[in-house]
Amino acid sequence: MANETAKVLEERKIKALEKIANSLDALTLWFEEIDKEEWSERLAWYLSLWKDKYIGETDEKTGNNSSVQE
Repeated sequence: MANETAKVLEERKIKALEKIANSLDALTLWFEEIDKEEWSERLAWYLSLWKDKYIGETDEKTGNNSSVQE
């Protein structure tokens, strides 16, 4: 019984990993096909928002990050 349960769990794990791999493959193809010139400014803006929210702003004199507390 334990052997059968382990086998079923292993099969489910393999199917889940295959789904994740397929999703990553689709994302990779999408990233390769997008117009990077058009997205560069937009992506920089989103990354700056993410940095400000999760990392904080960098002090230009000291180079230290000030973390944002919520």
